Amino acid sequence: MPDLIQLLPDAVVNQIAAGEVIQRPASAIKEMLENAIDAAATEISVILKEAGRTLIQVIDNGCGMSETDARMCFERHSTSKIHQADDLFAIFSYGFRGEALASIASISQVELKTKKHDAELGSCVEIEGSTVKNQYPVACQPGTSISVKNIFFNVPARRNFLKSNTAELRHIFDEFFRVAIAHPEVKFSLFHNNKPIYQLPAGNLRQRIVNIFGNQYNQKLVPVEQTSSLVNISGFIGKPEFSKKTRGEQYFFTNKRYIRHPYLHHSVENAYKELIPDDSYPTYFIFLEINPARIDINIHPTKTEINFLDSKDIYAVIQSTVRQSIGKYNITPAIDFDVETGLDIPPPQPGQPIRPPTITINPDYNPFEPRINHPARDHKKHIPGQWEKLYTDHLQKQEQEDQQGFPSQMDIPEQVPAQDPAIPTIFQLENRYIIARIKSGLVVIDQQYAHERILYERYLKVLQSSLNVSQQQLIPFQVDLSPVDADLVNELLPELHSIGFEIQPFGKNTFLVSSIPADLDRNEIRDILERIIENVKKNLDLSAERYTLVARTMARAAVSKRGKKLMEREMLSLVEQLFACQTPDVSPDGKQVLIKITTEELNKKFK
Repeated sequence: MPDLIQLLPDAVVNQIAAGEVIQRPASAIKEMLENAIDAAATEISVILKEAGRTLIQVIDNGCGMSETDARMCFERHSTSKIHQADDLFAIFSYGFRGEALASIASISQVELKTKKHDAELGSCVEIEGSTVKNQYPVACQPGTSISVKNIFFNVPARRNFLKSNTAELRHIFDEFFRVAIAHPEVKFSLFHNNKPIYQLPAGNLRQRIVNIFGNQYNQKLVPVEQTSSLVNISGFIGKPEFSKKTRGEQYFFTNKRYIRHPYLHHSVENAYKELIPDDSYPTYFIFLEINPARIDINIHPTKTEINFLDSKDIYAVIQSTVRQSIGKYNITPAIDFDVETGLDIPPPQPGQPIRPPTITINPDYNPFEPRINHPARDHKKHIPGQWEKLYTDHLQKQEQEDQQGFPSQMDIPEQVPAQDPAIPTIFQLENRYIIARIKSGLVVIDQQYAHERILYERYLKVLQSSLNVSQQQLIPFQVDLSPVDADLVNELLPELHSIGFEIQPFGKNTFLVSSIPADLDRNEIRDILERIIENVKKNLDLSAERYTLVARTMARAAVSKRGKKLMEREMLSLVEQLFACQTPDVSPDGKQVLIKITTEELNKKFK
C-alpha cells in the first residue's frame, strides 16, 4: 500500500496561513502598518483603490531593507524579532511570527521597493502567488513601499466572500485607527480612489483622538493615569454625560498593541456603574504598560487576543483608576439648586392660531348617581370593537395560511358575547402587559414590543412613500461627526429626509439639523442619529435594506418603554393599531408580541 502522508508545497502552506492571518484587505493593511511601525517610521501613507480590492499600498520612511532582506522577508517564518523560544516572552514589537508578508504574497501580486538610508540604490522585488517573478536594483526614496494588487486573485472563493466596498472600507478604517491611535507621534495619511480621507499630523494622544473622531471629542475626554509595580495605566476616558447608546470608541492597548479583552472591558463598565444609563456605553482609550513576561501574545494569529498572568489584579487596578479619574475631575453630574425651574412650553408653529383655554361644564352632573349608570361609563358596556374585528381577521388569515402549509400560532375565536358592563374587557398588568378578553380566553400583549411593531411599520411605510411629517426647529442645531460617519450620513440623506429629517452639510464633517420627525424629542436626536449610523455600519453589506435598518432604529428610539401606565383608550388604540399591522405577532427583532391563553389551558392548570 503506498504512503499517504506527504509534505504540502510551500505555496499551499502559505495560503493556509493566509486564511488565518489575512481574512480581508483590512488584515493586510494591519500587518503592513505594523511592519512600518517596527521599522521606526515617522511618516506612513496608505493608498487604496476600490476598498483594497485593486490596490493596497503602504509607504513609510522607516529604516528600509538590504537587497537580501528584501527577498528574505517573504519567506515563511523569517523574522528579525526572535531567535529563541524565550524571546516570545520579551516582545515589544508588533510582528514576530514571520507569516504576514509570506501570506500576503501567496494570495496577491506584490511589488516591494525598499532602500536603507545610507544606501545609494534600493531593491525591488516582484512576487505573484508566492512565486518570485523578478528582483532588481531601483532608485527610490529611503524607507519601504509595498504594493498589494488584486488581493485573492488566485483564490476566487475567498474573493467572492468579500463584502461591499463600503463594508470593507469600514474594516480598513478600524485597523487604521487602532495603529494611528497607538502611535500619535507618527504622521499618518490615508487616500482612497485618489481622494484624501485622513491627514493625521504627529502630536499627542488627545490631538490624535480629536483629529480622527472630530473636534467635539476635545470636551468629552478626561485623562486617566496610574503607576504601579504591576501595570502602568494611561489614556483618556469619556465623561458620563457623553456616553452613547451604541458601543462606540472603546480601545484597549497593551504595550501599544490593540487588544480585545471582554474581562477588562467589564472593569471599565463597572467603574461607570450608576453614572450612565444601563443601555449606554462609555468611551475610553486606555493604554496598559506591563512586563511582557507577564502576558502571552502568542495565542492567536492576529495577536489581538492575549492572556494576562495577573488578570484579576489588573481588573481591580483599571476599575479603581477609572473611578479615581471620574472623582478627581468632578465629571459626575451634580444638582444645581440655584437654577430656577419653569415650564418648558414650545412656541407655536408659524400660522398656528392661538386659542384661549376653555372649560366645559355639565349642568346635569349628579355626584350621587351610581357610577355604573353614569354616561361617562357607558363605554364599559361590551360592544365588539374594531380591535376585536381586526384580531379575528388576523386569526382567520392565519388559519388560511395554515391550510396552505404556513405555520399558525392561534385558533380563531368566536365573536365575544355580551358581558357584565362592570367587568373591564381590557386592562394593564404591572404597566407592562395589556390583557384583553376574548371568547376562548385571554390575549396577553407586551405593550413595548407592540408599540415598536406599530412604529416600525409606520416608519417603513413613510420611507417607501416619502410622505414625511416633520417639525421645524426654531434654531437648527449642529452635529459634528467623524469623517467616516459623515460620509455615511451623506449616503443616508435620502432615507433621513424621507422620515422627517432636514439635514444639510455645514462644513467638513459637520451637519445642521433644521427639522426632525414629528413624534421625536429634540433632545434625543443625537442619540438616534448615532444609533442609525451604528446599525448601518454593522450591516454595510446590506445596502438594499437600509430602509429597514433606519425604520427599526427609529422605532426603537421612539417606542414607549415599559413601566408606562396607559389609559383604557390608549390600550384600545394600541391594540387596534397592532392588529392593523402586517405582522402583529412579532417585534422587528423577532420577539414575541402576544400570546393567547385559552380557558381550556386555564382549566388544566387547576386540575
